[in-house]
Amino acid sequence: MATERVRRRTSPAVYRRRRLMLLLGILLVAALVAWLFIAQPWRGTAAEGTAAAPTPSATPTAQGATELPVPTDETPAAPPAPSPPPTPSSTPTASSTPSASSEASASSKPSAGPCVASEIEVVALTDKESYQAGENPQLSIQLTNRGTRDCTLNVGTTTQSFTVSSGADTWWRSTDCQTEPSDMVVLLTAGQTVASAAPLTWDRTRSTVESCQDPNRQRAPGAGSSYHVSVGIGGIPSIETKQFLLF
Repeated sequence: MATERVRRRTSPAVYRRRRLMLLLGILLVAALVAWLFIAQPWRGTAAEGTAAAPTPSATPTAQGATELPVPTDETPAAPPAPSPPPTPSSTPTASSTPSASSEASASSKPSAGPCVASEIEVVALTDKESYQAGENPQLSIQLTNRGTRDCTLNVGTTTQSFTVSSGADTWWRSTDCQTEPSDMVVLLTAGQTVASAAPLTWDRTRSTVESCQDPNRQRAPGAGSSYHVSVGIGGIPSIETKQFLLF
């Protein structure tokens, strides 16, 4: 007699549990996919890598700007003045490069022709009209293109000169002890004015080519004595001298 195998039928409750487990699994997978799509955790790693890489600074340089260089004058320190000077240095030095009062175009290959003396006005400037004991005059150059055309001019330290005199007596020249002069050809547009922003300091002593390293150079007398400064640049002298007083 054949043995009858009795199959047990799965109850409806088991089917319902299996369907519920399958549905929960599908919902869990769907939620995980949705979270990955929204959060995108891999983008945080990429952003960190990008932030860690140094980025070059974007500091644009103004096109066409012109700076007048200042002559460097190596002269000895002046002896102590009757009253302490307002600045610690009394030697004619130029530690910074001046900027133009108004932009003039600079080019290594200027397209305009050279300036002529009749087109350029050169003016001597001082920071004060009079100086008390211990104060050193600050001297500058200002030039203006009075012509109707753009032109080029060598405004380098090889072409600059400052001269301080009292009457017929010349006391100081910036070219006596100037070091490392250089050329600088710039384009001056019609009507533009360029002036030194960093002045050249006169230490109130007499200069000669032979006395550049002499710490005991003769000091200019004060007591209200009158002095004049004249300047030149690009082979063009200043129209007038600038007067100032020393006390």
